[in-house]
Amino acid sequence: MKVYMQAFLAVYGMFVDITKGQDSTFSPARPPAIPLAVKSPYLNTWLQAGKDGGNGGYLAGEWPRFWAGQVTAWTGMIRVDGTTYTWMGAPGPQAVTQTGVQYTATSSIFTMSVGGKVGMNITFTSPITPDDFKRQSLLSSYMEARVYSIDGNGHSVQLYTDISAEWVAGDNKAVAQWEYGTTGDGVAYHKVYRQTPLEFSESFDQSNWGNWYYSTKNSSNLSFQSGTDTVVRGAFESSGKLANTKDTNYRAISQNWPVFAYVSDFGTVQRETHSTLYTIGLYQEEAIQFVGSNGQVQLPSLWTSYFSSETDAVSFFYNDYGGASRTARTLDNKIQADSVAAAGQDYATITTLATRQAFGATQFVGNSTKQYIFLKEISSDGNTQTVDVIFPFHPILLYLKPELLKLLLDPLFEYQESGQYPNKYSIHDLGAHYPNATGHPDGRDEPQPLEECGNMLIMALAYAQRAKDKAYLTKHYKILDQWTQYLIDEALIPADQISTDDFAGSLANQTNLALKGIIGIEAMAIIANITGNTATGVNYTNIAHSYIDQWQTLGIAHDANPPHTTLGYGLNDTHGLLYNLYSDRELNLGLVPQSVYDMQSAFYPTVNEKYGVPLDTRHEYTKNDWEMFVAAVASTETRDMFVRELAQWINETPTNLPVTDLYDVPSGDWPVGSGHFTARPVVGGWYALLALNNGGSATF
Repeated sequence: MKVYMQAFLAVYGMFVDITKGQDSTFSPARPPAIPLAVKSPYLNTWLQAGKDGGNGGYLAGEWPRFWAGQVTAWTGMIRVDGTTYTWMGAPGPQAVTQTGVQYTATSSIFTMSVGGKVGMNITFTSPITPDDFKRQSLLSSYMEARVYSIDGNGHSVQLYTDISAEWVAGDNKAVAQWEYGTTGDGVAYHKVYRQTPLEFSESFDQSNWGNWYYSTKNSSNLSFQSGTDTVVRGAFESSGKLANTKDTNYRAISQNWPVFAYVSDFGTVQRETHSTLYTIGLYQEEAIQFVGSNGQVQLPSLWTSYFSSETDAVSFFYNDYGGASRTARTLDNKIQADSVAAAGQDYATITTLATRQAFGATQFVGNSTKQYIFLKEISSDGNTQTVDVIFPFHPILLYLKPELLKLLLDPLFEYQESGQYPNKYSIHDLGAHYPNATGHPDGRDEPQPLEECGNMLIMALAYAQRAKDKAYLTKHYKILDQWTQYLIDEALIPADQISTDDFAGSLANQTNLALKGIIGIEAMAIIANITGNTATGVNYTNIAHSYIDQWQTLGIAHDANPPHTTLGYGLNDTHGLLYNLYSDRELNLGLVPQSVYDMQSAFYPTVNEKYGVPLDTRHEYTKNDWEMFVAAVASTETRDMFVRELAQWINETPTNLPVTDLYDVPSGDWPVGSGHFTARPVVGGWYALLALNNGGSATF
């Protein structure tokens, strides 16, 4: 209750300060981009804020954009006593005065003053419901607008909003088509789609199939219109209402930019707060192409198991706002409270920003008897179900609901256990580009054999420990043991290869990579013991302990001041983030001596820069997911250093896209000579500390 009241008072503070005319405040920080509607790889729209391309975080004057940078125009205007203002997007009229922005795990809240006469509170909520698959399966988001008098006088108020056809495809030459209708229970909707859908394909990472619904409640004070942007918006500016007409000239997205608009006429606003609710969602009946044990199939979106039609789903989502809001606030409060208890407010600043971005790379598919979660490796290369992206993502699942990790791993096990992948080590991903999980029957996926074998063993045990699922380990024992044999052969002295940090280059004898493999062997020893294969368990644990003893000789610069692990064996003038140490603690293995933890905790502050510790000595950039892995197992002082500097980076970085996990530590900007990672689910790794607090016993 205390946390809830603190959150309420923070929002209330925005209301009482609304007439001061000051610059907008940002709480708990001003992130590089503010999530607006973020629920899946395709419903993923943000407000750019960082100075590299954003406007500082002001909803008016900047078009909302898809994670990849293209405009997904979303407009808001308001008429007060005959004068028109802009509250979202950049349609032309003067901007309202934004006074505050707050983000929580599930919502972004903007507070505004309109000419000193009325106030506005705009809340964007993308629900996250780990325990409710029906709600989580809907790729939809809420926007609530509340309007109230702030000068005590009555004012004539009309509220306008629209979306453009830019939502339906990344190719603006594609022809859009649209409809207008009302559900049986009175939810009005604009339905917009690509006239010629191209299933399971993308243009500039946007979906080329499916139907978009922009919805609100039908009422006597609602008017609507579809048509050319300047015509529809101009009608509102001149008259405060729309013509209730439908443009039937279906055309290219960029040809006279078709928009789909609503106006709510609130009449006189004085003593009461007036509000209206909008929902935006994508409805695809078929979501993923997957090659599993039964060959190639088209997997349906999971929402189709709960609803008989798209409009039924639209109606349910719209009318569920009360319950969805309460559920969202409960989750917000839990994450806030747990984060503060774990490492203070700076840590809450970090975890709450990560939440929607992490889940925004996922989609729930399947049916009532079999569900999967599929994940897109957003921005780095678009792979489907990338193992070494699931790995940094997975701590958020261990914290919120470990069973979700199983649903991510199931497609990987199913494909490889069907015999369609020729290599003896673990696959890197299930498909070169989302949403096609069609595998790699030629075995020519990106080769990260040691990395992925270790990841799969660690994650399989992490899930089973928390869910106490012995049957899961028994079911997959054969292939887990197969991957362990690879690690026994290759982990101690790694060949020249890439790790998950492939952008940093290939290297032999990687100290951190070897540690992952050794931990993977010990994980399999635990798995063997749990499943009754105790002789194998004894053998594997003996191997792992022998390897870790040798590793401490090979991979530590003992003569350095202070001593530390190296980037590669014998390279004593090098160092790197030893983030794979995290899994020893995550699995409660006790394999790595405490002296290694203490040594690294003492070392990191000696190489710290303004916004963190570099990933390794080859470059000046860091990976903040791995920094949080390191922080989670560090001393309190070193942990707080990492947490403080990441929270500072969130507030100060000039980057302008959804949070990047790769940035230059001296400047906080994009890394020199490397790509722009953005919107990636690896920020789920920011939950590494909370995942440890939700740990399971080593052998249950």
